[in-house]
Amino acid sequence: MISTSDFKRGACVEVDGNLYRMEEVHHVKTKKSAVYRVKLRDLRAGHITERTFNAGDKVPAARVERRKMQYLYGDGDTYTFMNAETFDQITVGRATIEDALPYIKESDDVQMVLYGDEALGIELPAAVELAITDSDPGVKGDTATGATKPATLETGLVVNVPLFLDVGDTIKVSTSDGKYLERTKGK
Repeated sequence: MISTSDFKRGACVEVDGNLYRMEEVHHVKTKKSAVYRVKLRDLRAGHITERTFNAGDKVPAARVERRKMQYLYGDGDTYTFMNAETFDQITVGRATIEDALPYIKESDDVQMVLYGDEALGIELPAAVELAITDSDPGVKGDTATGATKPATLETGLVVNVPLFLDVGDTIKVSTSDGKYLERTKGK
């Protein structure tokens, strides 16, 4: 059981028979008592709901584990991952990992969130490095304005990048908003 004083972003709980991860936790003081307003993401369906808990309430903790897995390949709407330690393979549907797909490529190691043997999603790092596969050439001398151009990355993600970047460059992309952060390696 998790008490309201232990509520924090990322904690996984069971509420009304469903598995949720806490996305935001706000402690609010009212005239009568303190309450906690919590945004919860349903780990199976993916939607977000908001709940209010009174101070001192207890909620059952969900026993989820994070396991290092290697992304092997995608086949239509299913994706296959392999446990790096036991070499067991699991297949996950597109809906479960759709948010992570633009940031992972074959043979990448990822943190898979599991509830027993059920895959609930992938925890991404704050940023990933991806190579540019398609981009228009930039106009020389046009960089003083901070202009950008669209570039397609190796996973299919399209990101606005500075004009000086070209096909073959590797860039760092934020996984929270999908924006360009910096160039990491040139040709």
